Amino acid sequence: MADILFVITGADHWTLADGTAHPTGFWAEEVLTPHQAFTTAGHRVTVATPGGVLPTADQASLTPESNGGPDGADAARRALAAMTELRHPRALDEVDPTAFDAVFYPGGHGPMQDLAVDADSGALLTRALDHGTPLGVVCHGPAALLAATRPDGANAFAGYRVAAFTNAEETQAGFADKAPWLLQDRLTDAGLTVQAREPWAPNVVTDRTLVTGQNPASSAPLAAALLTLLR
Repeated sequence: MADILFVITGADHWTLADGTAHPTGFWAEEVLTPHQAFTTAGHRVTVATPGGVLPTADQASLTPESNGGPDGADAARRALAAMTELRHPRALDEVDPTAFDAVFYPGGHGPMQDLAVDADSGALLTRALDHGTPLGVVCHGPAALLAATRPDGANAFAGYRVAAFTNAEETQAGFADKAPWLLQDRLTDAGLTVQAREPWAPNVVTDRTLVTGQNPASSAPLAAALLTLLR
């Protein structure tokens, strides 16, 4: 049995380029699908957020349109309500990543607001990377990689191949012209190589102990890949 740390955004909004606050949070599927995969395999999950705040689900991720219909939306809401770990998050600055067998970051636009600039999260990722702890990061979750910097200012993940929410997907989602910055661009600027596939198609990239996924459709195959690293 492994212990897996879920680091989830604590943001409930994303500040757009014009200064307006867009309601957001974590993307439900990107939490629920890996959680089910890990717990079904017999592993334990612990949730941590910045400051230990209760994480907020992006309401757009709970609509029928995002869940294959009303029944799927109802099932997602019930599953979130049943996920007790979400109601008892630990504070990120009190978590030792080396005490866990793997670390997982889901997306949603929330990480663009807080985890992208969170020093505690960046230090946790850097320590996990240096310790050889398997890391799984999906969709907008790779925004957190931007905060993982060395003392000399270099990104700890520079030179790694990753998948992440692409400029094309942000454009199709209607946010590219509203966003203060685009994830694919920032990761590239930080020295990471973003390996993009067609929008909305599953895409998982494994580079050493880092497993990344491009979008919500990548959640299930990413979880499977991370489980492989745990064996």
